[in-house]
Amino acid sequence: MTGTRPPLLDVDALIDDPETRVLVCCGSGGVGKTTTAAAIAVRAAERGRRTVVLTIDPARRLAQSLGLRELDNSPREVKTEGFEPKGELHAMMLDMRRTFDDMVLAHAGRDRAEQILANPFYQTISTSFSGTQEYMAMEKLGQLVADGGWDLIVVDTPPSRSALDFLDAPQRLSTVLDGRLIRMLSAPARAGGRGIRKIVGAGFGLFTKAVSTIVGGQLLQDASTFVQAFDSMFGGFRQRAQKTYELLRSPGTGFLVIAAAEPDALREASYFVERLSAENMPLIGLVANRTHPVLASLSATKAHAAADGLERAGDAPLAAAVLRLHADRVAVADREKRLIARFTRAHPGVALVGVPALPTDVHDLDGLHEIGRRLAGE
Repeated sequence: MTGTRPPLLDVDALIDDPETRVLVCCGSGGVGKTTTAAAIAVRAAERGRRTVVLTIDPARRLAQSLGLRELDNSPREVKTEGFEPKGELHAMMLDMRRTFDDMVLAHAGRDRAEQILANPFYQTISTSFSGTQEYMAMEKLGQLVADGGWDLIVVDTPPSRSALDFLDAPQRLSTVLDGRLIRMLSAPARAGGRGIRKIVGAGFGLFTKAVSTIVGGQLLQDASTFVQAFDSMFGGFRQRAQKTYELLRSPGTGFLVIAAAEPDALREASYFVERLSAENMPLIGLVANRTHPVLASLSATKAHAAADGLERAGDAPLAAAVLRLHADRVAVADREKRLIARFTRAHPGVALVGVPALPTDVHDLDGLHEIGRRLAGE
């Protein structure tokens, strides 16, 4: 790699540090983020920490690679075979609707909670409001931390830039639920219609008729009833979200950006690094995933020349083919080095570790164990 070498990201030192309590893995799609998060969790459990990995990505890759048929909203212990961890390994997948339901039950009291949970408007917005998934991810993370039973929590975020939407989730959800339209919807139930008349004046009848035509009269009534029931517990939602946001900025939390040594992935990685820096979030470093280091010092030019000589002489066709494969590998490695060097010049203080690609995709615990070894530089 040309230029100044970046600091080395020491993964074992990171996960061995008892002060490290939460690791958030973020990155664009297709870079091996879920696999990396699971491999870090496996490595941490092997080294003696009671670890849980939480995936927000609804894909089944994490469960499959951990040898589980499925994951749900509660941690499941992963039974390891072939190696005995000194600690424990657990895994779970965020169930957004169930987490929202649990929050309602915790904040609203039994009678009001049942009213909210049965409300058709709630059943729609609990899975479709912008920011709901990220908000519930923060809530679940807060629950895991509050539980106090975990040495390390590894969070696997959704792919693409939405992986950082949870930084905005409290404000976004607050804006929606505190917004003018929602308050107008809640007015009839709270003030027999007088509140909304005050807002829209003489046009009240036209307004309600227009909205009823667009969304349906029953949905309008459901929304009004929901907001009235939800109003008393909304402050608690915002408080909890803010507390988890502060947790993300605390010394015990670290963010790992996962990227492949490809132009698009490293551009996204730069975006993550800059956004985390702007938010004063604790960035740990970059994992350059699935790299292709070369094992011999023979240059691509010399390898091609040697292959040409063998082919002209009509000797050793297999050796000539191997030399050309080596030349191709050197070209790929050089390209990756240039791309990573470009990232490092833009972000010289970001620690970095390269993880060599495996010959095949990772589908089981053995593969995760091997990725963990490569993350640690073994």
